[in-house]
Amino acid sequence: MGKCVFLTTVVLFVLLACIAREKGGVDAVSAATERKGPPARVLLEKFMPDAAADGTVKIAVVVNQQAGDRSQQLIEGCVSEGRSMGFTVDSFVTGGDERRCGELLARVVQADYDGLVFAYAESVAGGDGTAGGGEAFSYDALRPAAEKGIPIVTFEALPVKGGRTINGITATFLDDYGLARLSLDVLLSALSSVAGTDRPARIIRIGTEAGVPFMVRRARVFDDYLSEGKIEEAALVNLRNLENPAAAAREGLVAILSRFPPGSVDAVWSPYDECSVGCAEAIAAAGRGDIKLISIGISNDDLRLMQRYSDIWLASAAVDPQLAGTVNMRILAAKLAGETPPGTFSFGPQLVKTADLNRDVNTANIAVMVPGWGDGKGLFDYYQWMKDLKEAEARYLRIPPPARTVTDRTAVPLAAAE
Repeated sequence: MGKCVFLTTVVLFVLLACIAREKGGVDAVSAATERKGPPARVLLEKFMPDAAADGTVKIAVVVNQQAGDRSQQLIEGCVSEGRSMGFTVDSFVTGGDERRCGELLARVVQADYDGLVFAYAESVAGGDGTAGGGEAFSYDALRPAAEKGIPIVTFEALPVKGGRTINGITATFLDDYGLARLSLDVLLSALSSVAGTDRPARIIRIGTEAGVPFMVRRARVFDDYLSEGKIEEAALVNLRNLENPAAAAREGLVAILSRFPPGSVDAVWSPYDECSVGCAEAIAAAGRGDIKLISIGISNDDLRLMQRYSDIWLASAAVDPQLAGTVNMRILAAKLAGETPPGTFSFGPQLVKTADLNRDVNTANIAVMVPGWGDGKGLFDYYQWMKDLKEAEARYLRIPPPARTVTDRTAVPLAAAE
């Protein structure tokens, strides 16, 4: 009898201890939460209740361009900014293939994504190297997502068809007019100290017959400078094939350089950095150090070759693609939180001078040498809820999932769409 009472007492004591320990654990967790504040997940449910209804805000980033420096930087900006607010971000690279891109976007619509960033439809090239559908393609591909109510932000992709647009989309762009003006002004300033004459600068222009919208916009500025008498067009190298812009530019320039003796042409203007490498190689191969090169756009290859051909390649006007990704994600977050960001936004240009570079520079550390490069302060980061999300995410030190960028459509992780 005594033994039974003793065992009963022991069991009760253990049970009470477990209950106390469990309660103490809960109290400890509650106290820790009170000290740190609510985690980002809880705040997401408060600030974005519709998107966070299932406990996660899931974003798709679709980049319709070949995998490379530019697409990777854009994705890094999107992913890092999204994760800083507690989002889950999947990225997909479709290689400039409209059919493949359209199929992927259709699957994104069917899957359980809460928002979409879509980039680079304007630079699409078809299988024959000519311009793709661009604006009309973007309209057809994005309309199902918009009709489903998925918030969308685009970069270098304006969805227009027959004068119709898609309501609710925010379209962001490079300031192509600003990029062209900056590149030409820097070129004219550099040449004025060399030419020693009052005549307009004589420039070989790189262009395209494909009608790519951003190239058309930049060419308009060149035409304005022509009409104002600031420059003379020595020749136009029209690229008919955009599958390999560098090779096309190199071949086109080589074919005409022999027509211009030293002193008869001052520079080459390349409004697309994919062409600029070929231009620099052609000028160097011809031994024409008297001809200077100015470009628009930047990549790791550009940074390396600008230094190799430093006596030729003066500078490049550009925008940080990672900044574009960061800002696009902020705008999308604002939409999810019920804000009303503007319908369009353009990124102003910055100048990368060859003289400011060294052999260790790349697109990740270029800000050390180019003041203000990639500085997104003040660009859609002024919402208090956004600051609260970022602070909460940082406080709880959540380990993000590994980056996932898909370039093969057979590996697209959209099981929910099957």
